[in-house]
Amino acid sequence: MPKTRAEIPHLEEKVKNGRKKFVRYDEAVELYSICDKTVRKFAKDAGATYKVGRVVLINTELFEEFLENFKER
Repeated sequence: MPKTRAEIPHLEEKVKNGRKKFVRYDEAVELYSICDKTVRKFAKDAGATYKVGRVVLINTELFEEFLENFKER
C-alpha cells in the first residue's frame, strides 16, 4: 500500500527564501500554477529533473530560470 505524503507547510515561502531547493512534481504544479504535463515538459527541457530512487525531484532554481527565459520569448 502506498504511503501518503505529508504536505509541506509554507512551501512557497521556503522556496523563495532558498530553504527548499527541490520539489516533487505535484508540489511544483501547486507552486507554479501550471498543469502537470507542462511542469514535466518544462522541467525536462530545463534539465532540472533528478531521479533519486523512485522519486523525481525538480531543482526550483533551474526551473524558475527556465520559466523566466521562456516568458521573455
